Amino acid sequence: MPKALANGINIHYLQTGKGDDVVLIHGLGGNLAIWFLSLVDRLRSDFRFTACDLRGHGKSDMPPNGYTTDNMAEDLRGLLDSLKMEKVNLVAHSWGADIAMHFSILYPERVNKLVVIEPNIAALVDWRKSREWEGWAYWAKRLEEFDIHVPREKWHDPDYMLRQTVKIPMRYGPFKGRPRRSNTIIKLLDTTTIVQDYEKVAGMTLDKVEKISCPTLALYGEKSHFLITYEYLRDNVPNCKAVLIPGGDHYGPLEHPEMIVDHLRTFLVNSKTEV
Repeated sequence: MPKALANGINIHYLQTGKGDDVVLIHGLGGNLAIWFLSLVDRLRSDFRFTACDLRGHGKSDMPPNGYTTDNMAEDLRGLLDSLKMEKVNLVAHSWGADIAMHFSILYPERVNKLVVIEPNIAALVDWRKSREWEGWAYWAKRLEEFDIHVPREKWHDPDYMLRQTVKIPMRYGPFKGRPRRSNTIIKLLDTTTIVQDYEKVAGMTLDKVEKISCPTLALYGEKSHFLITYEYLRDNVPNCKAVLIPGGDHYGPLEHPEMIVDHLRTFLVNSKTEV
């Protein structure tokens, strides 16, 4: 279990492969294993991958606070410094994609190319907090599929919804169908500021997002409930290519790894990617 001291905490990471450096960042409630179910094996001959557990996740430390994208971007900087990685490609999913974008804003000189899969963007949180946001109904419906009933008045309570979500059995990989190990996420919700910090803009304002200068690929599922952020990136970030994955939902790296791999290989390998 290799760990690096980064921004005052221990970050768990794994490295494999050979070639240009690609750093992989998972989303809220996940861990670095998401990348090793199928994606890394398909590309390890083309890139050297470094995957890490975010603070509070997996085998990384769980401090009581510091869960804004600003804090987490500093964790990433500390990890790269510890591993003596000066400039990298970033590939990140969901909340991890927000962190990767914030890092690209703070340290543009350290990012070669940026791939964001379903970022949420806290600066658009007012839209997501609206009771009309389709994501609430989607989330409740997915829970119902596992006989987890969510009262209508709880749909808009992210803390409650996350606690229900950990009751869903594993959906991907060799342990599909088995109960989740929920202790880590419950402890995260009970003992840290992650729910409050998750919605903080923390300096990643829309005007700064629009100035991200590195070649960027934004991947979303065509059935995603974050299509407003897809449209925003497509229309407002000049060096961004936005792509919809046919039949895709929010969990592209797990649902359609073969499509994600094809886009990564094309985007990261080509030295003169058109965006």
